[in-house]
Amino acid sequence: MQLSIVIPMHNEAENVIPLVREIDSACAGLTDKELILVDDGSSDDTARLIREMQADYPWLRLVQHPHAGGQSAAVHSGVLAAHGRVICTLDGDMQNPPSEIPKLVAPLLAPDAPADLGLVAGQRVKRQDTWSKKIASRLANGLRAWMLNDHTRDTGCGLKAFRRDAFLALPFFNHMHRYLPALFSRDGWQVAHEDVTHRERGGGTSKYNNFQRALVGIYDLIGVAWLIRRAKTVRPLAPTPQGHDEGNAA
Repeated sequence: MQLSIVIPMHNEAENVIPLVREIDSACAGLTDKELILVDDGSSDDTARLIREMQADYPWLRLVQHPHAGGQSAAVHSGVLAAHGRVICTLDGDMQNPPSEIPKLVAPLLAPDAPADLGLVAGQRVKRQDTWSKKIASRLANGLRAWMLNDHTRDTGCGLKAFRRDAFLALPFFNHMHRYLPALFSRDGWQVAHEDVTHRERGGGTSKYNNFQRALVGIYDLIGVAWLIRRAKTVRPLAPTPQGHDEGNAA
């Protein structure tokens, strides 16, 4: 399979039906795909609605957590379950327009895709959020860019496309989804960026506040900086043709 679209969802019952329908329309030109909705321990009808929609959308799959584990855990579970060699993620609150998916995955699905391209990261323009979220995000992105030098304006955007094998080789930790450009670069992959649109939340409520994000962000930044400094800096040489290694030299 070429493409798996993975979306973490926690108490997003109001968004399930419009989200699936919009993805179906936006990705009609993408064949050999699947949509994986990860219900992260929801207490509402999120899982029930996903199951009901599977009758009309056979390429829709459901992955469930017994209790909430957070966005990174949900993405990781979805990628583990995925069959596609390329993964595209977006948030389940409808703020990431599904119409951006084809543009985001195109560089990775192209026949002449660079062998070292690991991640295409979306960067939001004209962000439709409260002023407090915008300010908090701008401060956090500035601090992160200074500490990690990841050359990324907006790592909080849920719209990302990446190689499945490369993602699963990354060190997993909670909140890692906010640091994918730095982590992919750490492992030697090239990172591309695409500007993407943004809109107001569809239904439901936000699952975090600025104070909570700031507290965990401090520890995350220190941890990611440590991982970058401790990255493996050597890779094996390409294998030589059989019978032509140094041990067989005449």
